[in-house]
Amino acid sequence: MKLECEVCVVGGGPAGTLLSCLLAEHGVSTILVERQSVAGKAFRGEILNDEGQQVIGKHKLLDQIHEDYILASTRIEYWEHQQQMKMVKPGSADGNVGIHIPQPRFLEALLKQASTCESFRYLAGTTVTALQGDSEQGYTGLTARDKGGREITIHCSVIVGADGRYSTVRKLAQMPVTNIRHGYDLLWAKITAPAGWEPVTRLALVNGRQLSLFSQAEGYIQIGWNVEEGSFSTLFKQSFEPFIQLFTEAFPDLEHSVHDHIRSWKDFVPLDIFSSRSDTWTQGGLVLIGDAAHTMTPTGAFGLNAALKDADVLASVLLRLRQEGGYTAAGLKAFEDGRRQAVTELQERQLTMESTFHEHFSQVDTPIV
Repeated sequence: MKLECEVCVVGGGPAGTLLSCLLAEHGVSTILVERQSVAGKAFRGEILNDEGQQVIGKHKLLDQIHEDYILASTRIEYWEHQQQMKMVKPGSADGNVGIHIPQPRFLEALLKQASTCESFRYLAGTTVTALQGDSEQGYTGLTARDKGGREITIHCSVIVGADGRYSTVRKLAQMPVTNIRHGYDLLWAKITAPAGWEPVTRLALVNGRQLSLFSQAEGYIQIGWNVEEGSFSTLFKQSFEPFIQLFTEAFPDLEHSVHDHIRSWKDFVPLDIFSSRSDTWTQGGLVLIGDAAHTMTPTGAFGLNAALKDADVLASVLLRLRQEGGYTAAGLKAFEDGRRQAVTELQERQLTMESTFHEHFSQVDTPIV
């Protein structure tokens, strides 16, 4: 199969899908290539902070999502020894400290909106295998293979790598990247929220390690538990019960839900934690966004929101270049020049937040409101 478009976006996560939707709405012929067959199957961040809310508000995307799938968090609580030490509330009465939207619901809304555009095509269950062209002469397209084994050739003017921290596009283009370790890894799990649970975010110190609880729409709580870096193999050989007992001792009100949903190590999803910085985000008609360009850790929920901002800014750049007559390499570089400093500052802020996390539990008499 041979296809043609102006822009081929690789990676159907929030950033890649948003970018595709924005371009298609303006008549740009766009093909979105996603490796997974089902939208939202791969776990990514789901909490929108101020930056992400501004992006989706700008494009009125919340109007496309049912209110049952939108949950605003009312405050952030810091807990230690079963005691709330501090509280962070929104700056205004109608504000929030983050909005949760289940990723599948978010992607469904974007895809539904994009599918109304004749200029949009979605290739799910399709894996990119090669790039056409090179960095010097410019990339002219890519080759992919669908789940049935059929080879697909896509000719395009711009390739966008929105395919995450292990980006295939970045690897195929041989674009250098520097990884930064943060000294911890993470265990993810999900439980149902007990009756009466308020929409809050709880951050706790348990056995000296950070334990985070994020209230989610549809009645769930997402758990993120920091563990020693590189400890998964050793940890999973140990008894499970003493480990989970630390959790239930920290939050007795969640004991029943924890025991119902987390019964073995298999109920945790291990996440290798690192951030990364690509030396360049653009190369010969190819551009990287989101984690493909600048991987972030879960701290502060910056990754998802920075990626959405990337998509918004890149859409504006591509639309301007189109009006000016062509997607030039210099024009694409303007996207990177406009975003790199802000992203670097967010990554530095993450490192600071992680290194100073324990300080929030040493000032009991000065709660943050």
